[in-house]
Amino acid sequence: MLNNETVAGPGKGALSFENTEIAFRHSSDTDLKRAYWLFRIINVNFLVKIGPPITNFAMSIGLPIKSLIKATIFKHFCGGETIDECDNTIKNLAKGGVGTILDYSVEGEDDEEVFDHTRDEIILTIKRATGDKAVPITVFKATGVVRFGLLEKLDTGAELSTAEEAEWKKAQARVLAICTKAYETGVPVMIDAEETWIQKTIDLLAMNMMRKFNKDKAIVYNTYQLYRHDKLKSLKDDYNVAVTEDFILGAKLVRGAYMEKERKRAAEMGYECLIQPDKQSADRDYDAAVHFCIDNVEKVALVAGTHNEHSCRVLADLLNEKEVSHNHPHVYFSQLLGMSDNLSFNLADAGYNVVKYVPYGPVKAVLPYLFRRAQENTSIAGQMGRELGLILKERKRRQL
Repeated sequence: MLNNETVAGPGKGALSFENTEIAFRHSSDTDLKRAYWLFRIINVNFLVKIGPPITNFAMSIGLPIKSLIKATIFKHFCGGETIDECDNTIKNLAKGGVGTILDYSVEGEDDEEVFDHTRDEIILTIKRATGDKAVPITVFKATGVVRFGLLEKLDTGAELSTAEEAEWKKAQARVLAICTKAYETGVPVMIDAEETWIQKTIDLLAMNMMRKFNKDKAIVYNTYQLYRHDKLKSLKDDYNVAVTEDFILGAKLVRGAYMEKERKRAAEMGYECLIQPDKQSADRDYDAAVHFCIDNVEKVALVAGTHNEHSCRVLADLLNEKEVSHNHPHVYFSQLLGMSDNLSFNLADAGYNVVKYVPYGPVKAVLPYLFRRAQENTSIAGQMGRELGLILKERKRRQL
C-alpha cells in the first residue's frame, strides 16, 4: 500500500505528507518567510555556484558578512555555533516529537590536535544526550578523528611506516574512546559513510566497535550508501556476521553524498565505479535494504536517512504490514534540519521515531557543510519546487 494516506497502525494516527499545518507547526511566521526566500535563492543555480567563492573571499578579507550568514542560511540549516546554542533548536524539534542528532560539522582539518579536539567534542555531544530523550542518537565522521590520507593508505593494503603505525593506534584509540562513552551512557552513536576509497577501513572499524559494544543494545551504527551497487550485499553479509557472532547490527541507510566526486575519480584513474548506473537502481536497493532490516528487526537496528517520500512511505507502511510498533527502538527515520519538514513532523505526529541532524560549529568552519547543502538541493530534481510549494501552501493557510 503506497498511497498518500497510510492507515493508522500501532502508532498515534494516520499519516499524510501533505499536512503543512503539522509540518510547519514549529516554524514562526518569520521562520516561514525566511525559508521561502532562502529556498528561492537556492533554486537559482547560478547564485549557488558563485556564492561559495564570493563568501570565502569576503570572509578572508574581513568583510562583516558573518552576521548575515548566521541570520540566514546558518540559522535555517544549523543549530548554533556551540552545543549550548543548539538548545532552542532541540526544544523546538522536541515540541513536534522530533529528536535531535547533534552533528559537529567542522570539516577539512588534518592535524592531530584538531583530531583530539574533535574526539572531545563528540564525547561532549554524547554527554549532552545522556538522559535526554530529545537527543536520542549521536554521530561522527571517521575523518573528523583520523587523517584522510592514512585511511586511504590503509584501504590500499599498503604497509605503514613506523610513524604511521603509531598514528593509526592513536586514531583507533579516539574511535574507541567515543564508542566507549556511548556504551557507558547508553547513547547510540552513528559512524557516517565517506568516500569509497577510504570506506573499507571505516567499515572494519565500525564492525569491530559493534562486536565490542552491541551485544545487548544497538550502540554503534555503521552507514550503508545504497547508491553503491555493492552495499545491499554488504548489509546482508554484515548481518550474517552479527548473527554468527551474536551482536546487534546497527545500520544507517542513506542513498549517498559523493556521486559526482566518485564518478569523476573513477573515470580519471580508470577503475570500476561503485556508483549505481542510475537513480532507479539506487532506489531499488534502498527499499530492498529497508525491507531486509525490518524482516530482521530484532537483530538489526535501522536508521533510515532519507528525504525521499516514497522510501518513507515504504518503511511506514511496512511497519504496519509487519505489525511492528511505530516507536520500536530499532527503527528511526532521519532527515536534515531545515529540509523535508513535511516528512519529519508528519511521521512524528503519526507516532514514528524521527530524528533530525542538527549541525553546529563556528560559522566559518561550517561553511563547507552549508554550501554542500545548497548545491545538493539544486541537484535534486523537483526538490526545491516541492519545498517551495509546501511553504507557499502553509503561507496561504496562515494568510501571510
